Amino acid sequence: MTGGEVSVLDCRPDHLGEPMAVLRSMGCRVEETADCVRVAAPGRPRAVEIVTRPFPGFPTDMQAQFMAVLTRADGTSHISETIYPDRYTHTAELRRLGADIRLDGATATIFGVPGLSGAPVMATDLRASAALIMAGLAAAGTTTVDRIYHIDRGYERIETKFAALGGKIERVSD
Repeated sequence: MTGGEVSVLDCRPDHLGEPMAVLRSMGCRVEETADCVRVAAPGRPRAVEIVTRPFPGFPTDMQAQFMAVLTRADGTSHISETIYPDRYTHTAELRRLGADIRLDGATATIFGVPGLSGAPVMATDLRASAALIMAGLAAAGTTTVDRIYHIDRGYERIETKFAALGGKIERVSD
C-alpha cells in the first residue's frame, strides 16, 4: 500500500494462491518459496476485480485489507463479498481518509485516488482495523485509530510489527 517491498517468512504460500494472483494483477512482483513470500509493489497498483470465495478462493478475511490498497489504485476496482456481506463496515472509515467507495448490496466499487489524508477513524472489527492501520500509514498526515481493542483481539503488538517495516506508528493512551 505504501509502494515498498516486504518479505513474509515462515508462511504457507500454497495457501495464498488467490491473494497472490490478485497482487500480481495489481502489478506487484511476487516471489515465493516453500515457506516465504516476497512482494514488491508498484508506485500505484492497478485496479482489479475481487470476488470472495471459500478456500482456495479469495478469502473474505483479506477483503478489507485489499480494499484499503485499492483505494489508491489507478482506476476503478470492484469487490464482491459472497461470504460475509456485513464485512463492509470499514468503508465509512476509509472514506474519512479520502477514499471514494460506493456500496451496492454485496458489491463495493472503489474509485482509486492519488492519495489519502490522515483523519481520526474508528475500528469496527478485526480485519477492518488492519485495513485502517494500513490506510493510515499510507495517508499524508496523522491518522488516529480508536477502539483498538478490535485490533488487539487478533494482532499481537501490531504497532511493533508495522514499525519494523518502517511504518511511523505508535500506541498512545488516552
